[in-house]
Amino acid sequence: MGDGHRYIPASDADRDAMLREIGVAQVDDLFASIPAPLRLKGPLSLSPAMSEQELWAEMSRRARDDRQPDPGAQFLGGGAYRHYSPAVVDHLVSRTEFYSSYTPYQPEVSQGTLQAIFEYQTLICQLTELEISNASLYDGASALAEAVLMAERTTHGGRVVVSDRVHPEYLEVCRTYLANLDLPITTFGHRDDGSSDPEAARRALREGKASAVVVQQPNFFGCLEEIEAFAAAAREAKAQLIVAVAEPISLGLLKGPGRQGADVVVGEGHSFGVPLSYGGPYLGFIAARQSFLRNMPGRIVGETRDVDGRRGYVLTLSTREQHIRREKATSNICTNEGLCALMASIFLAVVGKNGLRDLAAHNHAKSAYARNRIAAAKGCSLPYTAPTFNEFTVRLPVPADKAVRTLLDRGMVPGIPLSRYFPGMDRDLLVCVTETNPRAEIDRLADELGRLD
Repeated sequence: MGDGHRYIPASDADRDAMLREIGVAQVDDLFASIPAPLRLKGPLSLSPAMSEQELWAEMSRRARDDRQPDPGAQFLGGGAYRHYSPAVVDHLVSRTEFYSSYTPYQPEVSQGTLQAIFEYQTLICQLTELEISNASLYDGASALAEAVLMAERTTHGGRVVVSDRVHPEYLEVCRTYLANLDLPITTFGHRDDGSSDPEAARRALREGKASAVVVQQPNFFGCLEEIEAFAAAAREAKAQLIVAVAEPISLGLLKGPGRQGADVVVGEGHSFGVPLSYGGPYLGFIAARQSFLRNMPGRIVGETRDVDGRRGYVLTLSTREQHIRREKATSNICTNEGLCALMASIFLAVVGKNGLRDLAAHNHAKSAYARNRIAAAKGCSLPYTAPTFNEFTVRLPVPADKAVRTLLDRGMVPGIPLSRYFPGMDRDLLVCVTETNPRAEIDRLADELGRLD
């Protein structure tokens, strides 16, 4: 706690009493789940405080020292995707009634905010082809963890079966959520073409009752999955199918997972007009079948009519912990990414149904061109043959982390070295191509990769 006692009106005796009540010997025991090497052992080593003028000068100096490749020469994906956002999105969300409004607790004065969230929910339902959506979640990873918990609450399988092609960070967040709930995760394998194996999922389901099967579409390696096959496997085992979507632009081109048999669809919505901003904020979405309505985490905005017959909006059907339920709450999600959800709604409204399809097709076409160019480059190959959307895996003639350092010096970010997540994949690089990458930069990427040795 450090010097926290200066600000918390609790005596040493009060703290000792609270620790005894929860069965913990000392405050440090509360952080036992954090590995010891990651815990701070002493004060932070920080430079002395600066004046505002000194800080501006320091930040300007650092900005001059930064190496910032042109956005068109950046081919990063892996859950965070660079897309163009029309100027109208930023213009509208900058209006004071939006960016200064935190939460719509009082519906009588929050109709605009509530309607915006309701429209967002409607758009998510249309994209996923499912019946209900909530008012957004923190990010795609926590949305997946919340979906797993929701499936367990309704199915009571005591176990979740997850493809090893799911984003490793999403999977790690799920493990963290489930660590103290006695809800184990069983992973199943993939086929040689890079897609998850439905038969491996069936074998994993035969090992015992499970509440859910989880796959990602497209998967972490960029390959498209056969959702209907996993839906059939889940139904046979009386489990729910959860589909995670890290790149939602793909929904403009692919059939909605709900129409393919998914019970719950979650994912990351920042591609819909929310800038990357060096790591956030992100925008988690969740949609599900109507039967999950009372188990949906977070907030839900409903449409109603007042006594005069006028249309209105209100938070509804949610048992949020700070309202009434406490530890018995459906979820510990206690807010929503309201401003980011509004940005997504404006983006989707401006782009439109046909525009989103065109944008998705543009991404797919550019990625296909990049795949062909890189596959023809000297020493490069494509280890997986399954269809892809805008992301794919490349096998290089040199270690991928070395390739990234080399190309960074040449003004390019070629992708993500997969050894970051999978130690045995030293020469594999995850490459993403979106509408922001011009053909000239794609050609230069292929040429630079072909010169590696």
